[in-house]
Amino acid sequence: RAVLRPAEFHESKSLRKFLKTNEWRVEYDLRFEQVINACAAPSPGREETWISDDMKAAYVELHHLGYAHSVEVIDNDRLIGGLYGVKLGRVFFGESMFSRESNASKVALHAICKKKLLGPLSLIDCQMPNAHLQSLGMTLITRSEFEEILSSEIK
Repeated sequence: RAVLRPAEFHESKSLRKFLKTNEWRVEYDLRFEQVINACAAPSPGREETWISDDMKAAYVELHHLGYAHSVEVIDNDRLIGGLYGVKLGRVFFGESMFSRESNASKVALHAICKKKLLGPLSLIDCQMPNAHLQSLGMTLITRSEFEEILSSEIK
């Protein structure tokens, strides 16, 4: 399973410099439906998505119940990146992310990992590995390790 431990988030030199010089704002749970719609929108190389209208409705309901959360990256009141997922205990299950500007999804993940925007987390479930997440510190763990973490961190 692909996971990211917030304490092991890799903040590259270039990301650190970028964070100091940009004027983007990071919000939390203010534009949930906009984020999920942006994640579901077609993008270069991906015409279809698993995020159906029924899935969107289910996640919106989970958001209203306080389980699903979004992180939004804003530039001049324009949503330029973000992510959403479900938080149970100290585990955040990342469902999807998007970026309309370079570094926007990194800024969203940074807010979760380093600024503890969602509170203290022991693990972010990234589900599937990819080069982008690997560059930020994602690692692979076995199913048994994943289940052990879930049993201790979800109360």
